[in-house]
Amino acid sequence: MGHAGLGDLTRAEDPPGDRRRYPWLVARPSTLSVVICAYTLERWHDIENAVASLRGQSRPADQVVLVADHNDALLDKARGAFPDVTCLPNTGPQGLSGARNTGVAATTGDVVAFLDDDAAADPAWAERLMAAYDPGDVLGVGGWVEPAWQAPRPSWFPEEFLWVLGCSYRGLPRTPTEIRNPIGANMSFHRDVFAAAGGFDPDMGRFGADAAGCEETEFSIRARRTAGNGRIVLEPRATCRHNVTPDRVERAYFRRRCRAEGRSKAVVSRLAGSGSALESERRYVTRTLPRGVLRGLGDVLHGDRSGGARAWAIVEGVVLTATSYGWARLRQARWPT
Repeated sequence: MGHAGLGDLTRAEDPPGDRRRYPWLVARPSTLSVVICAYTLERWHDIENAVASLRGQSRPADQVVLVADHNDALLDKARGAFPDVTCLPNTGPQGLSGARNTGVAATTGDVVAFLDDDAAADPAWAERLMAAYDPGDVLGVGGWVEPAWQAPRPSWFPEEFLWVLGCSYRGLPRTPTEIRNPIGANMSFHRDVFAAAGGFDPDMGRFGADAAGCEETEFSIRARRTAGNGRIVLEPRATCRHNVTPDRVERAYFRRRCRAEGRSKAVVSRLAGSGSALESERRYVTRTLPRGVLRGLGDVLHGDRSGGARAWAIVEGVVLTATSYGWARLRQARWPT
């Protein structure tokens, strides 16, 4: 799989880890561009809220780019509604990765941040993202993603699996720390990182409402390898709220998303190696999830019957994800591409 989609932003001749060619590792960034990718008019109200949240920042973005993913009606409406926003069509392959790459190519800021079209940033979001670049060796900064429930949260849904909904989950650190990759709904990178490492892989990532993902994981691994000593960090105070629609709290969606995660992680493992692709997952599975099961069973003993359902959901989620990953890796071995 290639990493096309950014045109002349890619500098394949730069050797990995050469800090002399990567001045962003030592220079403090000063300007910020924010990219929102959208694909359907069904989320128009969400898109309006996302743009409004950027207009209300304590540290305003220097540029906001909205990319319509092969949807001319959405693009026309956005251009009429948001005169202060750069609204563009996705000029790459259809899907989230192609749309993000189109957005990056149109940005001018030192830092490029990404906010989902169904998410709203807290007023200090941009300010806190930018402040986290102070150390000088930071390639990217991710923020915290809170669920905004549009329907009652099911009692069986464990906090350890909020990643299914594109949100921050129990097990992530709550203080600033280095991470492997940020959550795609709320992340940022030095713009020059894309020039060095290439863009998001257009063969990965969401396509419309499809549940696939992990393009930010693969890109983050590639970016860190390219930049040598650079770090990606989590700044939990840079918060956004991510809408959780009623269809996403159904058990069928939970199961579908777990299976899709397994398939996506198999692709990342093939591209980046299982060591890098699964380094965070190993700690999550061996530490966070067993504690979650015990917590759920303990809740049952204290009179909360739904604790058993949460414990079972953790077990089911692990089995579905691991099985999907295993089958995908087996297919890769039998029919390599």
